Amino acid sequence: MSESTRMLIGLIVGIAVMVVLVSKTKVHTFIALMIASGITGIIGGMPFVNVTQEDGTTITGLVTAIQDGFGNTLKSTGIIIGLGVMMGGILEKSGAAEKMAYSFIKAVGKKKEEWALAITGWFIAIPVFADSAIVIFAPLCKAISKVTGKSLIGLALAMAAGLQLTHCLVPPTPGPTTAASMLGADVGQMIICGSLVSIPMLIVAVFYCQSIGKKIYQIPTDDGGFERKEFKQEYIKSMEELDRMIGQKKLPGLGVSIAPIIVPLILILANTIVGMMGQSISILAFLGSPIVALSIGTLIAIYGLMAKDPTKEVLHVMDDAIKSTGIIMLITGAGGSLGNVIKVSGVGDALGEVVMKMPLPAILLPFIIAALMRIALGSATVAITTAASLSASLIGAISVSPLLMAVSCCVGAISFSYFNDSGFWVWNGMFGVTELKDQVRCKTAISLIMAGVGIIELLVLSMFIH
Repeated sequence: MSESTRMLIGLIVGIAVMVVLVSKTKVHTFIALMIASGITGIIGGMPFVNVTQEDGTTITGLVTAIQDGFGNTLKSTGIIIGLGVMMGGILEKSGAAEKMAYSFIKAVGKKKEEWALAITGWFIAIPVFADSAIVIFAPLCKAISKVTGKSLIGLALAMAAGLQLTHCLVPPTPGPTTAASMLGADVGQMIICGSLVSIPMLIVAVFYCQSIGKKIYQIPTDDGGFERKEFKQEYIKSMEELDRMIGQKKLPGLGVSIAPIIVPLILILANTIVGMMGQSISILAFLGSPIVALSIGTLIAIYGLMAKDPTKEVLHVMDDAIKSTGIIMLITGAGGSLGNVIKVSGVGDALGEVVMKMPLPAILLPFIIAALMRIALGSATVAITTAASLSASLIGAISVSPLLMAVSCCVGAISFSYFNDSGFWVWNGMFGVTELKDQVRCKTAISLIMAGVGIIELLVLSMFIH
């Protein structure tokens, strides 16, 4: 058996064992992910601990790979999740989230909430990291669900679809920017082409979100939990009911309600724009980092919305909000461990070798490489970068323009959000999706649907762009 075959078998067996443990036993998802990481690494041929070779180089061991994957994932998401849920607790308790939701619905019109959230996510993910945006907008999604009676699942998934598309397709986000650079495509053309390609994908995604919201009908409760029941049309409130309900409540003003969300977004966006211009302003880089920006947003929420409330009550609100994040962080970190074990073991390279030998339409080769990298490595950005580096060797050998090759890498990276993707667990945790079959029907299914639309677009575009 070749080394590449053994690595691929390790990945397949590890994922299969994890699925069985989560769906058929009492083993917790966190433990199942750690077991899957161990199985994948052992079968893939990784040493148990670091090994120093004669030439002085070190082969990373399984234990180190698991620890590094866990730590690196939480390094980028843990603090953001903690700050986000504390800010969310303040927004919900003060009535600010409800005020935003009502104003949002009045602006876009009733029955268009999924479309509005999807478009919002589409724009926001261009300057803001997608996982951060999920946390920032979670209170708004929950409030819209409460106010309208619509399923939180459909609303939040529509937002996530928009976030995922521009995160993977439109510069200046790291993945598409790197793909354009590696393959020699013009970044301006990449922005235009990536944006246009994402629109049909977003349209199809929203229709799916509206459908799944009725099949998985779940709404947030006043105690911070979630209630799931069978969907009935009578649960959806009319505009008249909303007006009457809101009129009976004393809510904060729109400006002070939206400031905790808008200010961090402006800081992050400003830092991104300055970076695109080739400039560097240290104070802006500091204030525009997601951790600092969200800290500022949380402080604005505390002193803008609950300044007159007793200190103990404010602290109690934040304590209650953060209680639910422990398991979210554990599972997110474990997903990072699995992704890192797969990366270190060399499964990604093995998959790339297999794809390069496949008799497929030329435009789909970068797509397939990126899709398999996404399955193997979890991170869309890493999948795009890896696919672009492998696809660069095909330039000149296949009759596909560098621009379309770059777009193909990006579309492929959208295709499979599942157990080793940190965003998969952040979304499931923030919106109370705990059943494995529901997790697959939401984040995994929507990514496959969008990628399926993308394949059709790539095949059509390849007829006209060479």
